[in-house]
Amino acid sequence: MGKYITVLGGLICIIIGIWGILAWKWNFIALLKGCLPPILALGGLAAFFAGISEIKDANQAKKEEVKEKK
Repeated sequence: MGKYITVLGGLICIIIGIWGILAWKWNFIALLKGCLPPILALGGLAAFFAGISEIKDANQAKKEEVKEKK
């Protein structure tokens, strides 16, 4: 029974959420305009550091491979 209540609650939240977006469309757009740049900046920063970490790991693996060959 609990699973059905969860599904029903989810559907109700979806309906209320869509209604809220439509009713307060301009406020929602303003929120997106305010949130999108920081999200992109933080996501880009995370991707940058992940890429640097991956490059360091690859270089370390190459160094260990050269050590093993000696």
